Amino acid sequence: MIHWRKGIVTAIRSRRPGYTEVEAELERPLPGTDIVAIRAVAYTEAVGDPQVGDVALLNVSALAKRLGTGGFGLVVALPEALPADPPPGPGHLVKDRYSPLQTMVLGVDDQESEHHATLATAESLDAMPVLVADLHSALPAVVAGIRAENPELRVAYVLSDGAALPAPFSRALAGLKEAGWVAGCVSTGQSWGGDLEAVTIHTGLLAARHVMGADVAVVTQGPGNLGTGTKYGYSGLVVGEHLNAAALLGGVPVGVLRMSNADARGRHFGISHHSLTCLAEVARPGVRVPVPDFSTLVEAELAQMDSDPNGLAEVTADQLGLLGMHELVDVDLGGLWSALKECPVGLSTMGRGLPADAAAFLAAAAAGRMVAQRLAGAA
Repeated sequence: MIHWRKGIVTAIRSRRPGYTEVEAELERPLPGTDIVAIRAVAYTEAVGDPQVGDVALLNVSALAKRLGTGGFGLVVALPEALPADPPPGPGHLVKDRYSPLQTMVLGVDDQESEHHATLATAESLDAMPVLVADLHSALPAVVAGIRAENPELRVAYVLSDGAALPAPFSRALAGLKEAGWVAGCVSTGQSWGGDLEAVTIHTGLLAARHVMGADVAVVTQGPGNLGTGTKYGYSGLVVGEHLNAAALLGGVPVGVLRMSNADARGRHFGISHHSLTCLAEVARPGVRVPVPDFSTLVEAELAQMDSDPNGLAEVTADQLGLLGMHELVDVDLGGLWSALKECPVGLSTMGRGLPADAAAFLAAAAAGRMVAQRLAGAA
């Protein structure tokens, strides 16, 4: 099940809180190749901080399988430089349960948490908007849309466990926090490494509201979603359940459309079948669904795009017909192109940047703008 290798750390490529990327030389090549030099990721809170010359035990399965999101080995242990035991303290939430790398954290909803009493009584999000997206790449674009209307709104990111479990893996999250665009992260379920840890999406959302003081929450899985080309076999299917959780808790569920004007796969062109399936079949009626109005783009903006997203109009008209049980809200895109270009982190989805797949990022930014506008109207 795991392709194991022993290697030596030969260089440090980058560091950020909780994350160190290294270059390592393997004792023996990856299966079926002569490759011995790889990049690898160490989650420093779990395995310690590697240094040049350290021996590392590595999981190289993703590299061996040539997975699209598997461009890294994973440092499982530094056997000759094990980190010290964590200091005594509270917390008994086990994440990645019963795997060889299960880790124990203090949950915000844990009995030992200073916030336990708050979450023991909190049952409502007090109409806080909850934007739920399929792909992690939507996160910076959603926040850019929010800030284009009101940069003072406090945004929390709630990380689900559909893809990357360690929050430090997200370069986008680290950059958004550093820029002050995101107030913090709540890692939920089996995911870990956020500013707060929670058992479920439900307590994660309540913590975002009542502990982190968020005005808006954005929920996505981490980087590296899983899809199989089948109707229900993709990790983002839980978007529908997360929208239901937001509604159950008295929040305002907002479905962020996954769109593309560049994806060669028909099931993802226009509005992705991921969004259509979640919204039409899993989410309960009444979700607010922001729909980007591409006709509001100006010529100077269109000239910067590899293709005109207005070409999606005929396709999306039929697709939107499947979502009549929800509240579809047309959103003017004026100024959002500039807002996206000013994002402090790189924008990339499925390897495509902003000019290559403008619809993907404009749809996410439109969702952020709609929420900010409605909050202003409610004030």
